[in-house]
Amino acid sequence: MLTSDHNGPRRTLLLTGASRGIGHATVKRFSAAGWRVITCSRHGFPENCPWEAGPEDHIQVDLADPVNTEEAIAEIKRRLPDGKLHALVNNAAISPKDSGGARLSAIATDVRTWQHVFQVNFFAPIMLARGLMDELKATHGSVVNVTSIAGSRVHPFAGAAYATSKAALAALTREMAADFGPLGIRVNAIAPGEIDTSILSPGTEKIVEQQIPMHRLGTPDEVAKIVYVLCTETSSYVHGAEIHINGGQHI
Repeated sequence: MLTSDHNGPRRTLLLTGASRGIGHATVKRFSAAGWRVITCSRHGFPENCPWEAGPEDHIQVDLADPVNTEEAIAEIKRRLPDGKLHALVNNAAISPKDSGGARLSAIATDVRTWQHVFQVNFFAPIMLARGLMDELKATHGSVVNVTSIAGSRVHPFAGAAYATSKAALAALTREMAADFGPLGIRVNAIAPGEIDTSILSPGTEKIVEQQIPMHRLGTPDEVAKIVYVLCTETSSYVHGAEIHINGGQHI
């Protein structure tokens, strides 16, 4: 029998937004521990992808489309023949920019963009968690929502729709913890700050110098390690928390 964490039956993680940055590092972290990782992305499985799972554990889904999201949930269930899911990590998110890559303000954001951002960043996570509730309940599984430091303060680069969707996701994490906890499902959030990924905006170096006591960016793997802890027994009594991963930027 395949095992994960080098002890016991192999565990399964469902991860959205796996193609780069934090999601990519999370796949590698869990895979290295022996987990099966099912990835969801609006892109097809890339041929040059470095992890072994391959297309059989990748589901192409547009989380901005509620109907397509429901179809993906049905497909995920089909790929869990034992009806068990040990962890769900809601990492996928979109952050539209204004012209020239500038912050998209509350005034400049049209209603359609607000709705699009909230569908991906807020509604899709609860749709997935509700849709896979029985599978998570079967394992006393864990849900991790990826919020952001932008959800608790106005950020110079994160747009208004992105920031408010992340604030809403933080509140949703608390509500889910209250409602899913009695089912044996733990729900927590991580709130990354400035992480060294391809989506960093010009000017981030000023934030590092002026606002982060550790005077450096975080790495995707540093975030992935905390996600991993939240999905394992190490955090068995951590529930309803939002963990800041930002080098002290929030203080």
